[in-house]
Amino acid sequence: MKLNLPLNITAADSTERTITGRIVAFEEPANASTGKVVFAKGSVEPKPVILNLEHDRTRRIGKTMEMSLAPDGMSINASFKIVNTTAGTDALIEASEGLRDGLSVEFAVSDYKIDKKSGVMRVTAGELTGVALVSEPAIRSARVSEVAASEDEEDSASTPEADTPPTEKEETVSESTDSVSTEVSVEAAHAVTAAAVNATAGVAYAKPRLEFTPGKYLENTIKAALGDDNARQYVAAAADTTDNAGLVPTRQLATVINGLATTIRPSIDAISRGTLPDAGMTFEIPKITTLPTVAETSEAGTPSETDQAAAFVTVNVKKYAGQQTFSVELMDRTSPMFYDELVRNLAAQYAAATNAAVSAALVSGATADSTTTTTYPTATELLGFVSRGAASVFNATKGLPVPYATKLIGGTGQWGNIMTLNDSGRPIYMAQNPMNAGGAVSATSLRGNVAGLDFYVDPSLNSGDADGTLIMVNPDAYTWYEGSTYQLRADVIASGQISLMFYGYGAIATKIAAGAFKNNKA
Repeated sequence: MKLNLPLNITAADSTERTITGRIVAFEEPANASTGKVVFAKGSVEPKPVILNLEHDRTRRIGKTMEMSLAPDGMSINASFKIVNTTAGTDALIEASEGLRDGLSVEFAVSDYKIDKKSGVMRVTAGELTGVALVSEPAIRSARVSEVAASEDEEDSASTPEADTPPTEKEETVSESTDSVSTEVSVEAAHAVTAAAVNATAGVAYAKPRLEFTPGKYLENTIKAALGDDNARQYVAAAADTTDNAGLVPTRQLATVINGLATTIRPSIDAISRGTLPDAGMTFEIPKITTLPTVAETSEAGTPSETDQAAAFVTVNVKKYAGQQTFSVELMDRTSPMFYDELVRNLAAQYAAATNAAVSAALVSGATADSTTTTTYPTATELLGFVSRGAASVFNATKGLPVPYATKLIGGTGQWGNIMTLNDSGRPIYMAQNPMNAGGAVSATSLRGNVAGLDFYVDPSLNSGDADGTLIMVNPDAYTWYEGSTYQLRADVIASGQISLMFYGYGAIATKIAAGAFKNNKA
């Protein structure tokens, strides 16, 4: 299994052409390509690797200078020498300007465990195979904390020494970079500031008298991206708005506003989890259907005899996939944020689709309450529903290790109603006084406690008070089996397009349908 785990850059030195940062933080939860991951202390051994661009192994931009374990043994820090190519220079500029400021470790997992309750993968062994410079780290607040080019270093850019070519030592870095991509990003040129130009190009900058027009600015940004030093000076001068108030370039921030996508999976979190078998589109689970009998028997009498019987529960494996086809122009001439946001949104939609499948299975299999309600339940009706559900689930799952319902899933409408329930005017599900507390449910959390049950708010359920908008469940009665997620990219030469597919496989096993109990609206 391969993991891509982004962390933060701590320094980018354009003069020395180095990028430094933490690549592994032990015992700290993070978002990897497979979901939530924690690296156990000592699970990663430092070793020299290649620095790739956005996990594309054909776009190598540097290699390890130094990699070491932190004094406290809880993280690994690394410094990378960046090649003296256009792609390498662009990478340094983007790191310095905060446009591409994450380091993502590439790791081949050989041993791991998955927590059944939280779904977090705990990695205990594996091999570091590479590191990538990426635009979005796992921890969104983890950005470049220091640009290792001091004020004195910037001033030295105007000295003759700053114009000297790279040393022999610097040039040796390019020996292992035969396949480095030389793609040019026009947007990278827009991010050049006067300080970045001095630190990157080593060119003395004096403010010239130039003609500032939108056309000239566009022409020079393209030339600057191609390595023209005069064009870089023009872009730097244009960025100084004290004398050029008529031409203020519009910047685009790295933060993307997205109020649509979410990766939460409440219904999956509320049930047990399992690892998907390595092959086949169906698998079977043995299930006892008839128990042998034992009864009081008279002296020399014949013992009670009933044969134990078993059957197999067949579980179907489903594929959940989505794709987008876009032009090579969109890929080549836009910010890397487009591709990152596309993959992130496809992952969110995958989460929504798999959670909806589990939610539908719970609603379909659950036993309906024999007592109906005409609208949202009152406090008394809710407690009655819980008491009846507890008995129903116990009778169906008494042979399981945990023979009772421990989880309650509700739609957003039921969530809103529960927060209003009161005892003589006192909110019973918001109170913190133990003498009055029936649970804790708040408007700022999608998790809580209702009448002793762990409560999950699931937006995939009906948002009103329909049947199945409140479900009690014994987690062991339903199990979600899931493997890794994958990305498939295909280039369509005839039309100049790129197709990206995001997909994975999962299976919901209804082991004991009556292990769930749902509300019933009249």
